[in-house]
Amino acid sequence: IPVGPTAKVRHMRQAQRLRKLFEFVGDQLSIHLEVIITDGRQPVGLGIGPVLEARDVMRVLQNLPEAPNDLRQKSLRLAGRVIEFDPDVRGGKGYSIARDILDSGRALEMMNTIVAAQGKQRKKFDPGQLSHEVLSPETGMVVGIDNLLMAHIARFAGAPMDKGAGVDLIKKLGDRVEKGEPLYRVHAEFPSDFNFALTLCASDSGYSIGDEDQIPSAFVEF
Repeated sequence: IPVGPTAKVRHMRQAQRLRKLFEFVGDQLSIHLEVIITDGRQPVGLGIGPVLEARDVMRVLQNLPEAPNDLRQKSLRLAGRVIEFDPDVRGGKGYSIARDILDSGRALEMMNTIVAAQGKQRKKFDPGQLSHEVLSPETGMVVGIDNLLMAHIARFAGAPMDKGAGVDLIKKLGDRVEKGEPLYRVHAEFPSDFNFALTLCASDSGYSIGDEDQIPSAFVEF
């Protein structure tokens, strides 16, 4: 359950109530279920939209230096907890096992096997050719990113129906930014969607710039 100021779950008490509900349903269905509270202060990864999110995932699987570290770490920690469902795996060892699977290339190999089994996509999808960079209005540090608004901008741009539409995050929480420096890039495939998204960006960029002490604390259980 991601928890953050602009996530669907915004307070720890809400997350705890939702956890109890999930656990109750799991017990009734005799399903082993664990609920993890994660950092929902900002979008995970750099992309919002089908092509951009798939790019992030593949960069992590390929162990590329430009892979978003927050997506890599969240994936490893969640995978580690699932691996620890095995009674033969000691608590705390799941993360290192998951990291070895990723770093060795076995995770990528399995992904390629799954893709081949389902039927590899023959059409090549790229980020939408219509693009616009939203610039920082001032110098400072990124102290807030509105998850909900970012999702709305991506949707206005055409995602997820248009595979190349979405938002490419250039700056993340805690990054230093200069006035006029790009915060994120909007991609769209059709002019009407592009204009809708830009109108929304103009009314509210979704980013807050300030000082380091204004960065909200994270609620995480890892």
